[in-house]
Amino acid sequence: MGETSVDEEALLKEFYAEVSEVERDNEVIRILSCFKLNPFEYLNLSFDSSLEDVKKQYRKLSLMVHPDKCKHPQAKEAFGALAKAQQQLLDQQERDYVLTQVKAAKEELLSARKKQLKKDTASKMRSLVNEKYDQHHDQSEEFKQQLKLKVREILTEQEWRRRKMAMRISEEEGRLKKDEAEQKEVWKRKREHEEQWEGTREQRVSSWRDFMKTGKKKVTKGELRPPKLKTEDPNKSYVQRPVKRG
Repeated sequence: MGETSVDEEALLKEFYAEVSEVERDNEVIRILSCFKLNPFEYLNLSFDSSLEDVKKQYRKLSLMVHPDKCKHPQAKEAFGALAKAQQQLLDQQERDYVLTQVKAAKEELLSARKKQLKKDTASKMRSLVNEKYDQHHDQSEEFKQQLKLKVREILTEQEWRRRKMAMRISEEEGRLKKDEAEQKEVWKRKREHEEQWEGTREQRVSSWRDFMKTGKKKVTKGELRPPKLKTEDPNKSYVQRPVKRG
């Protein structure tokens, strides 16, 4: 009888260990399937959660998916995603950004609902008769799910705009770098030309001095000379260009 009780206790412990492992794996799967731009989803928190809520929830979930305790092959990835989500929500600027999008999503949903109530007489009458119906609408599970999806939509749109802006900035920086490189090349060629011109100064000065002395310009080897004009010469056999006579 005592031996049977020991066996049952061991079996029970094994059963709970298996359940715990399944829960760990499920949590890893849940984390990895979250919408990447919403840190509240990763920590499975509502949008009105406090900073203390964030810290407590992170400690709880991180213990579940810690690579040393969870055998799931992607436990390390899930653990990193939780750490990043906590960091985002503890950062005031990043937290405010997400909450701003949440506020915009909520206002958009409530505005759409008011328009719908004006069209729907039955819903309008029900909201007038039962004030709680209207006051607690944004606390209902239906509204929370709608808000979650709307936040995803707005965050996606904002991220797309951010990436397009980053791409335009990158393209503009690339254009400026190209213009700068081309300008540097122009200045480089100009400088090389000036250096070559300066290098032939002595040669040009010497040629000018010779010209002033002899009346003939000294031609260096390889220098191109202008063609001589043909003059009227009876001893030449080629056709002469007619010379205009006065």
